[in-house]
Amino acid sequence: MNAVRLRPSTLPRSLRALRLRLTAWYVGTFFAILALLGVGMFAVITRQFDRELDASLREAATQMIATARARGPAAALRDLRIPGRTLMLADTLGRSIDGAPLEPWVARAVGAAHRQGTAQASHAASESRILRAFAQRVRLENGPPLVAVAVADEVEIEDRYPALIAEFGAAALVALVLVAAGGWLLARHTIAPVERSVEHMRRFMADAAHELRTPITVVRSRAEVALQRARSPEEYVQSLRDIERETERLGGIVEDLLMLARADAGERPIERRRVFLDDLTLDAAESARIIADRKAVRLEVGDFEEAAVTGDATLLRQLVLILLDNAIKFTGAGGVVRVGVRTVGSIATLTVADTGIGIPPEQLPHVFERFYRGDPSRTRESADGAGSGSDGVGLGLSIAQWIAEEHAGSIRIDSAPGQGARVTVQFPAEPSAGAAPVATVLSSS
Repeated sequence: MNAVRLRPSTLPRSLRALRLRLTAWYVGTFFAILALLGVGMFAVITRQFDRELDASLREAATQMIATARARGPAAALRDLRIPGRTLMLADTLGRSIDGAPLEPWVARAVGAAHRQGTAQASHAASESRILRAFAQRVRLENGPPLVAVAVADEVEIEDRYPALIAEFGAAALVALVLVAAGGWLLARHTIAPVERSVEHMRRFMADAAHELRTPITVVRSRAEVALQRARSPEEYVQSLRDIERETERLGGIVEDLLMLARADAGERPIERRRVFLDDLTLDAAESARIIADRKAVRLEVGDFEEAAVTGDATLLRQLVLILLDNAIKFTGAGGVVRVGVRTVGSIATLTVADTGIGIPPEQLPHVFERFYRGDPSRTRESADGAGSGSDGVGLGLSIAQWIAEEHAGSIRIDSAPGQGARVTVQFPAEPSAGAAPVATVLSSS
């Protein structure tokens, strides 16, 4: 039975809604930033335009004063022309020297300039038109003090606003589109671990329920059959033994599930101390000898050297047992399982090789997945019920991988159909004196 796989489309609707909400938050936040930026830019540009207009009016007044000093006030009003600027010369009483009437707001600016030296003023001529004036006091030779006034219409500056707003709006729209696309990708990337966790949890629960259902159904069926009619003591004993075997299998599954759950939650404490991988391997091989004898499989120790590592002795021994149990389980009678330990430089290597049925190439990437058992021909257990640990439910290699990774190690399987399998596990080695390789037959059929 292959592990149940959930497609992305089966992910909870809440996660898809979360992705949309995150994208909306990204776009909304960026839109608020753009809005604040636009208001700020508008204020800065408006202030800069006002400064430029004031500087232009000041320059126009300066030119008028220079012309009046050089050629006289009348010549200055008659000959000086500056596009977009209205030029006036007024006396200290607020009257134009050419006799033209001054508007009240200009007259007030003239009076202020006479008292202060310079003055600025603005006047709303209509709802869409604002006039701006600059006035500067000047004293000509052999004449009364005068005030030079330059007036301009701010509409020439505001005419630039629509183009600026259009350009800024287009840029903001493009930016929002890019942010929406980037926000969607970012939201997808952000919740990807959550999606994987949910998918993993759902698959884990579905597979666990399926695997637990089988032994529970067997136990219930055997009990119901035993109770259907009166039986001999021997038949009851056999029924109880069958039930005991299934409950042991059920207990093994529960223990493995509990270990994986604690591992996922980071609640499985790991003892870190100096241990010898070769000693743990020998101990595990002695325990696996019984399983090998029952299947008429020869268990051998090949290259064997002292290998000191830092880790949890219980977990490392369990890893070796899982690999040996798995190799024996898929090796036929008369086959060989060989285990070895070597240290090369700073790497301690454990190898478990068998002459069993092997693994097809397309299944190798999935062998460490929980509840994955691949080809049905790779049976759950041997005909005589031998097995241990995960008992063929597809949890053993997942646990082995977790143990290896928790010890900063790596695990790899090389195999081909009909050519057996070779599992290689590597750990960082502690400095230790090497021992000469030995070859020992632990059991034989």
